[in-house]
Amino acid sequence: INAEFKRITTMPLQSRFLSQLDFLSESLLRVFAKRSGEPGKKLKNIAATMSDDTDARRESLIKGLCIYLNESPDVLVQEYMDMAEAATLSAIEKTTVGIYVTRETPGSDSSDVGIIIEGVVVLQDLDNVALAVAMLFGLFYSLNMRYPSQLRFTFEVIQKLVMELDATQLSRKAQNLKTKLLL
Repeated sequence: INAEFKRITTMPLQSRFLSQLDFLSESLLRVFAKRSGEPGKKLKNIAATMSDDTDARRESLIKGLCIYLNESPDVLVQEYMDMAEAATLSAIEKTTVGIYVTRETPGSDSSDVGIIIEGVVVLQDLDNVALAVAMLFGLFYSLNMRYPSQLRFTFEVIQKLVMELDATQLSRKAQNLKTKLLL
């Protein structure tokens, strides 16, 4: 995925995504803090639970981005805790597109992170959710697939604001976020 993405765009997928996410983290947190209403409450909860762990911080930023854009982070990242393997596989088969995380207990380190497309696990044993999001974006971009409608704005922001690819035509939500990030 990394090689194909670099061939198409001439930029590295993984390092670019993670470094840009880290670079934008303070600006995103500032924008999240100004959000009001129900999304604002959810964003404040996410900001309050952030830790010094870089992987957890990145995961929280990605989930916060979904919430800020009025999309459900549960559609992107599905967590399975303390479930039998058969029950987990059954739930995965019902998923169109997403990232799965299996954990032993809530809040514990993930034991497995992977990517699901059309109910099939296409990548597994990834290190963390941020890497899985980068790989999922890389798959969408490299294979010229349409973003899922429930996560359209999240992936548009990842493509155009985080990765800075094809950033000329922005939706109203993405343009609004870009403007707020620059202030």
